[in-house]
Amino acid sequence: MSRIVIAGGGLSGCLAALAIARRLPNVDLLLMEQGDTLGGNHTWSFFDSDVPPEIRWVIEGIVASHWPAHEVHFPRRSRTIDIGYSSIRSTELDQAVRAALRPDQIRLNARIHAVDANSVSLDGGTIAADAVIDARGPAAMPDLDLGWQKFVGQYLRFDRPHGLTLPVIMDATVEQIDGYRFVYQLPISPTELLIEDTYYSPTPALDQVALRARIERLALATGGGSPEVVSEESGVLPIVLGGDVDAFWQNGTVPRLGLRGGFFHPTTSYSFPDAVANAALLSEQGELTSEALYRLYRNRSERLWQERSFFRILNRMLFEAAEPGQAYRVLEHFYRLPPAIIARFYAAHLSGVDKMRILTGKPPVPIGRAITALRRSAA
Repeated sequence: MSRIVIAGGGLSGCLAALAIARRLPNVDLLLMEQGDTLGGNHTWSFFDSDVPPEIRWVIEGIVASHWPAHEVHFPRRSRTIDIGYSSIRSTELDQAVRAALRPDQIRLNARIHAVDANSVSLDGGTIAADAVIDARGPAAMPDLDLGWQKFVGQYLRFDRPHGLTLPVIMDATVEQIDGYRFVYQLPISPTELLIEDTYYSPTPALDQVALRARIERLALATGGGSPEVVSEESGVLPIVLGGDVDAFWQNGTVPRLGLRGGFFHPTTSYSFPDAVANAALLSEQGELTSEALYRLYRNRSERLWQERSFFRILNRMLFEAAEPGQAYRVLEHFYRLPPAIIARFYAAHLSGVDKMRILTGKPPVPIGRAITALRRSAA
């Protein structure tokens, strides 16, 4: 019987554990998390078209909020797009994993010091395994050229209805500060609302005090009254502009998942679709050793790097070609397209025709700056 230890109980680690428990019940599995709950303090969202029907079994049973459509708003364009949208919170992921795994398959408050191909070192000793999967979240990425998506979000409870019925994925009608800024809103119920203040920025610095003040002003403008802050989450996520994927994976022996493995959408930083796909892929493997799984996930990461090169070009446009305060025009221009192309964009499955359609029309950035950004991307 193979023994697999998953180091890290975030999204990618939890979904991998669920896939093993559901499809490979005879595997000796241990999921380790440094916190006292699984999933941390996060909200993960995805479009209906992001997760193919054949692998939706991975997330079966996880309670999620779902809406039949979503909205976007820009200074010169607002749309309601008929693509369904779902969100899962950490508490819901925690409940699903605890229901699927036995108590002895989960170890919380695990202070992991190091991982290698066949062991995990932590306070109190070492745990041996045939395969160790590193899913501990983002690490330094010196081999990649990165921008950043950073945010503070608050779940708010109002005394009166806030008036929002559909998710607002991007509202870029707000003041543009520190790069491309937009507000993200999820109506959990008529009186509950998640508001996130989000920035695409060249620096990872996050001024949480300033963002909280902006969220408070946005909340008061809803008409629901002065809300109670139920919970808060924040993050600084990578946006890939370029780099060397071979160097990113070189000299490794431990398979990596999630942000640590580079498994996220290059432009949006959405990691949910890749986490589901990687979990399903894990359940199909006959050889469950670190060496085999390292090859599996490195090969997939390198293949996705090639397939998603177009997104790095768009990222250069967003970060380098747009004039200060005008980066929103890149997304405003994109959202003129039909819903089918928008869906394939978020699923990171663009066709050659899709890419041509995205780049046609009146350029949203100055031509000279666009050419410079394209040259950097080619380099």
